[in-house]
Amino acid sequence: MHSFFVTPSQVEGEKIYIEGFDVNHMKNVLRMHRGERLMVSDGNNCRYLCELCDYEAEAGREKGSTEEDRNRAGRAVLQVISIEEDTRELPSRIYLFQGLPKQDKMELIVQKCVELGVYEIIPTAMKRCIVKLDEKKAEKKRDRWQQIAQSAAKQAGRGIIPQVTEVLSYEEALKKAEELDVILFPYELYEGMEETKQVIEGIKPGKSVGIFIGPEGGFDRDEVLLACKAGAKEITLGKRILRTETAGLSIVSILMFHLEGK
Repeated sequence: MHSFFVTPSQVEGEKIYIEGFDVNHMKNVLRMHRGERLMVSDGNNCRYLCELCDYEAEAGREKGSTEEDRNRAGRAVLQVISIEEDTRELPSRIYLFQGLPKQDKMELIVQKCVELGVYEIIPTAMKRCIVKLDEKKAEKKRDRWQQIAQSAAKQAGRGIIPQVTEVLSYEEALKKAEELDVILFPYELYEGMEETKQVIEGIKPGKSVGIFIGPEGGFDRDEVLLACKAGAKEITLGKRILRTETAGLSIVSILMFHLEGK
């Protein structure tokens, strides 16, 4: 069953109105017809089982000047069949502070971490990052990453669309992380497996968790010291050296299993 997101303002009693490019997607890509059922999330812990009633053309746009105009015109009208509490979100908010990787690796990281339940992704500029983004490039990349997050959230049946923030400096990222309950710092030179198990076991549902993942070159030693000073807990992900796009998925998977098993 297809899933869509709306804002609470688009929910009016027993009717929900889907607007914007989602209408074009429903109408011309998915080719959804009257009577078809779909799930809608409002980002406020409610999931709605709905039935498509009709497509309404926007006044004055029925004969748009271009095909794109016609596709974007109007809205989809849905009838609410039932409402249920959204229980698909993790009981803790996980924030991923990802060192900027090369090429398109960030797209994979965003997609898979959203599927696994991450609440927010914070691209972070670290000393050993090869990628350097100016303001214009960073904004373009962020828009692309946010689109991927939205698609992944729909595919996974998430109740929210996780946000991909603007690129932060390492110092800015640490300052943001200090507001969280737990900061995890997977580090390839740390070997305390028993200590790592204790740290993970100590994370209770409801606690906010920040995870710092280094870029391809790993963390600079000064970054490790700064993180520890900020209260981060060093942990190990095993005896193997993981790629940056693997490390985040690994620890998020561990946390997902741990938190949902509580």
